[in-house]
Amino acid sequence: MNTAELLTDGFERVKESVAEVADGLTAEQLAHRPGGTGNSIGWLLWHLTRVQDDHVAEVAGTEQIWTAQGWVERFALPFEPGETGYAQSSAEVSQVRVESGDLLVGYYNAVHARTLEYLGGLKEADLDQVVDERWDPPVTLGVRLVSVLNDDTQHIGQAAYVRGILP
Repeated sequence: MNTAELLTDGFERVKESVAEVADGLTAEQLAHRPGGTGNSIGWLLWHLTRVQDDHVAEVAGTEQIWTAQGWVERFALPFEPGETGYAQSSAEVSQVRVESGDLLVGYYNAVHARTLEYLGGLKEADLDQVVDERWDPPVTLGVRLVSVLNDDTQHIGQAAYVRGILP
């Protein structure tokens, strides 16, 4: 197994988990915030997908699926198109409301397809390329992709937990 295949397996697991967590939930369940202030399932799934879309598009040099395929209009959230949910306030988290998990799963699946397309073209040597010099040490492509996968798995775990405690 090479690195691209390993990353692909990780992102496939996220895809499966997104579908499982969102399956059959109502708009109210997707918006439920534990303790009234925790992150909702809807926000968590939207956020993890936005971050993956943003980061993969950046390293691939492509437009984000969010805008390129019209997901920004389908979600109709009250945010700027570039918003990913990073460092949002509690009030902003409350504004992420969707009618069904199908919308979240559809967006994730579109981002996932782009991610796999990108991973399929990678060579091992590509992973050492520096993609972000704002950090010390600078971030390589390999580190960026593992970071996205790590963020995804953390948030999908949180969403699964919230689903498990839904009233």
